[in-house]
Parts: sequence; structure tokens; C-alpha cells
Amino acid sequence: MSCTIRNELKEYIEEIINYHYNLNDKGHGLEHAEYVINRSLNFANEIDNINYEMVYVIAAYHDVLHHIDAKNHEVLSAQMLIQDEELKKYFTDEQIKIMSEAVEDHRSSIETEPRSIYGKIVSSADRNTSVEVTLKRCYSYNKKHFPNLLENEIIEQCRRFLLEKYGVGGYARSKMYFDDKEYKKYLDDITDLALNSEKFSMEIKRVNKK
Repeated sequence: MSCTIRNELKEYIEEIINYHYNLNDKGHGLEHAEYVINRSLNFANEIDNINYEMVYVIAAYHDVLHHIDAKNHEVLSAQMLIQDEELKKYFTDEQIKIMSEAVEDHRSSIETEPRSIYGKIVSSADRNTSVEVTLKRCYSYNKKHFPNLLENEIIEQCRRFLLEKYGVGGYARSKMYFDDKEYKKYLDDITDLALNSEKFSMEIKRVNKK
């Protein structure tokens, strides 16, 4: 089908996005939702016989309940999707099951591969390609969840986490299911920055206006 989303479906999903993503932290807010939706639809163009409406809904739901439980948000968001009676107006039970699984499978830290091409699309789309956005996101998350840490401790915790995630052998370097040159460059840039603790500290303070 063509990359067309029915207006009534889009209006319904936009209500969900506007409510829930505004409750998320800045790194998982409205801007992030739109970013993942756009990247997901672009990757979908590379797949034959893809259902763009399913891709759209999966991308919209992927972080929808991040504000409830960041560490378990993929499971909660998947449950919300599969229990959404409104979606039954637009999709079959099997399609809703596939979408729910794709939401649950999207995190790069999950050891297994996504169960469908839809999960692979949103997992690949949910990769930041901006170093500045990453530094804001990491700082915001740690500031919120570890309020007792000193400033330098938050910065060092961010640096170590980003090396673990994006550095050589990092889990976010694998499970990229599309050829994304922008993401490959980002991996090199964020790794080089995180390897230099002094430079990293200066840059994360700059982007977070500290």
C-alpha cells in the first residue's frame, strides 16, 4: 500500500502522542516520537508489501508509557497497544498482535532479535543520530532518576553508560537492520567523545547549559 495514513487513525494516534509523550522526560518527548515515526516510515519504504499504518502506530506507541516505568516501558507500551479497543476499528487481531510484539521488541538492549520486520523497523528507527540529543537525553534521565548524585558523578555515569552502549562491542552497535550511514557516523562520533573524559565533561555541560 502507499504511504498513506487514514485521517481518523492519525487524529486518534496524535491525541495519544500529545498526551503521553508530554509526560515523558525530554529525551523521550514529542520531538523523539516524531523523529522515530519519520525514520520508521522512511525505512518502511525499503520493504515490499509493508503496511505503513502498522509502522506508524508501532512507532507512535514505542515509548508511550516511558513516563510510567522507564526500565519496563516497552512491555507496558505493548500492553497498552494490544488492549486499545479503538485500534480494532483499523486492524485485525493478528495485525494488533504483530504491532504489540514490535513495540515490545524495539529496545536495542534486548538480547533477542525482533520477531517481525515491523519490530526491526522501529528498533532501527529508534537510534539517535545526534550527539547533542544523546547528551541531553542521558543527562536528563540521570538527573531525574539519581537526584542525590553530584554533578560530576552524573556526568561520569553518563560517559560510562554511553561507552557501554555505543563503544566498541556496545550492544547498540548490533541489531541495526538497515544501512544507515548517518547512524554509523554517529557511533564513531559519540564513541570518540566518550573516550575523552575531559572533552566529554565540557561538551555535556555545554549542551545542557551547565
